[in-house]
Amino acid sequence: MYENDMFLMTAMTFVPALFGLLLLFIPGGAKELIRWISLLATAITLALSLVVFVGYQDMLERTARERGVTPLHGSGALLENRADVANARPVTADTPDGRGTGNNGPLSDDYVGRYPWIKQFNIEYYLGMDGISMPLVLLTTLLFFLSMIASWNIEKHVKGYCMLFLLLETGVLGCFVALDFFLFYIFWEVMLLPMYFLIGIWGGPRREYAAIKFFLYTLLGSVFILIAMLAFYFTDVRDFVNPNKVREAAIAVGVRQGLDAGAAEQRIAEFMPQASVNTFDLITLHKVGRAAMLKIMGKEDQAIAEAPSTDKAGMKERMNQLFFTKGFQITMFVLLFIGFAIKVPMFPFHTWLPDAHVEAPTPISMILAGILLKLGGYGIIRIAYPICPWAAYYLAYSVAIFGVINIVYGAFAAMAQTDFKKLVAYSSVSHMGYVILGIAVWSAHSQHWEWGMNGAMFQMIAHGVTSAAMFFCVGVIYDRAHHRDLNNFRGLMEPMPFYGGISFLVFFAALGLPGMCGFIGEVMVVLATWNYSRSLAIITALAVVITAAYILWTLQRVYFGTNDAYKDYKDMSLREAVVAVPFVVLSIVLGIFPWQSLLSWMQPSVSGLVDSLSRLSSGS
Repeated sequence: MYENDMFLMTAMTFVPALFGLLLLFIPGGAKELIRWISLLATAITLALSLVVFVGYQDMLERTARERGVTPLHGSGALLENRADVANARPVTADTPDGRGTGNNGPLSDDYVGRYPWIKQFNIEYYLGMDGISMPLVLLTTLLFFLSMIASWNIEKHVKGYCMLFLLLETGVLGCFVALDFFLFYIFWEVMLLPMYFLIGIWGGPRREYAAIKFFLYTLLGSVFILIAMLAFYFTDVRDFVNPNKVREAAIAVGVRQGLDAGAAEQRIAEFMPQASVNTFDLITLHKVGRAAMLKIMGKEDQAIAEAPSTDKAGMKERMNQLFFTKGFQITMFVLLFIGFAIKVPMFPFHTWLPDAHVEAPTPISMILAGILLKLGGYGIIRIAYPICPWAAYYLAYSVAIFGVINIVYGAFAAMAQTDFKKLVAYSSVSHMGYVILGIAVWSAHSQHWEWGMNGAMFQMIAHGVTSAAMFFCVGVIYDRAHHRDLNNFRGLMEPMPFYGGISFLVFFAALGLPGMCGFIGEVMVVLATWNYSRSLAIITALAVVITAAYILWTLQRVYFGTNDAYKDYKDMSLREAVVAVPFVVLSIVLGIFPWQSLLSWMQPSVSGLVDSLSRLSSGS
């Protein structure tokens, strides 16, 4: 039978693309109908993500009850544990992934599912959900829904715009739920072309330049990720997978030598030494990465003892593969880190961002800042650090320095801008620096790193809310004034008090005002950094003053005073208010109730990842 959770994750991912396909059959002149169909698609996707969230929460609570612990300490929060339990179940043919129901009833609610896709290369349609991906999925579906409402005034090629918009949502969601590296890479590339065209066709006067620059930078990062992915694939990981996969690989060796499957199985012992298991399974690669770190740190016996392999002697020999060397780990980590850091974006790979934001239409700027930048941070957390942990630990201080550079450079660059939209773009560079810094502060005390990682995750969600809201506020006034020159505004609070109030709340949230969402993540990161490097922590804390300066200066230039040129401007329309108010509500709720709204169900997964990696460096 089909798993309910697999169906929900698949439906949530592909509903936007299916509706985009449906738009092919709608006449291009029916603009209003196309808009409503697209809005319906994003609404259904948002509803499905909420259903997935409720199911995921229920799974956490049930798993915790079964073990007599709180959800915070339940193993259900750890994606690797659920994947291992699922893979250990008896294999039958009554589920799409071949795991079967065994004696435990239908596998409908573990939020891990896999289906053979390209068996020759061991590529799977493999999806999973945990506290790292779930908040980003919810943020994605909400922002796409609100951005679709914000897209109502798009008049040029509405049909093409909506089709690309919906395809982009499928690409983003696929990245957050994919647990097969090949599948992740497919979704990663699916995002590239829609965004290129959305900027290049519907953008501002320099849209072609901005779109090409975005495309080239992102493509460069994709090439780096592809190289690392292929390098991982050609590692024999037989010691870290289900024994059935090793048997299948041995039988395949016999088949390649001209035997039928039955005869090859009878002579399986003969073919076993020649078998090689190659995989794109991210969970398996995480295990191999941890074993590589133990070996490099002189704990090879511990790595062999902890591995599920029954061939311990053979495993010792196989740990001489290139994957388990310092040079390989550093090279692959650098490739992955740069590939994802370009998307963050991290200095000095950030120059595509201001151009893309300035030229992109407002709804696309909202998505670019609110979601696409988070894919870089997610990739570092989900892929780069767990697969290359030794290199991440070895280069931790260097990564932290780049995070601090992002924070300081982005703040000063934002202060120097006179274009309202470019100022917000550089503020994103600064705020995403906290994400890099929080991820980087790997110390011997896992609790301190937990603060950093949880702060980085919280910052991604908070920045997703505030940055999208800020770009929307810029778009609202641009629709009226038709310019973004900060020196030519002034006095907007008088004719547009509701818009001014919304803007103040949103910008204060981005500033990191206590009681609003931007404060929580930044404080957690600074506290973690203080226990890692006090000099970096002091620099980071001082940068908050620069952030406050450019935000307060911006508010003064745009909203205070009087300006007769803008006295007849109409305040926010109902449609604009529908988009803006949820951002304000989230900014306040996340700031006042951070534990109840997010950390309580996000932290177990993040802390589990931190614990599994920090134990390697602490020697426990």
